[in-house]
Amino acid sequence: MVAMLAIASPAFAGKGGGNNGHGGKGGTPSGGLILNVVNDANLNGLPNWGESISFTVTSTATAEPHVSVVCKQNGVVVYGATTGYYPTYPWPWTQVMILSSQMWTGGAADCQATLYAYSGSTSTAIGGLAFTVYA
Repeated sequence: MVAMLAIASPAFAGKGGGNNGHGGKGGTPSGGLILNVVNDANLNGLPNWGESISFTVTSTATAEPHVSVVCKQNGVVVYGATTGYYPTYPWPWTQVMILSSQMWTGGAADCQATLYAYSGSTSTAIGGLAFTVYA
């Protein structure tokens, strides 16, 4: 079962045509993210520690969008992952992220997903999504 949770991030409102992660204005390249709970163990439709997530990605800025996720507990980074969301990405299994790590052994966390467009060695944030992972 896959539960989908769409959350707009005010951090990207008005930046890069982000329009709260739902498309661009005036031709400005932008992108959007929808959080998908892949294995909703407790069937609450929300991301919880130990569950898996992925994203539905839209982008007018690049054909090869990447998503970075950083989660913090009490301001300390306990989880980080980056992956590509396009058909020819060589490591597609990394598009499903398990919400746990050696430093994150339980409990809630505040997370930020950032959508990037790469050009050579330069990356540009084109969308974002703040979300809470529950205990």
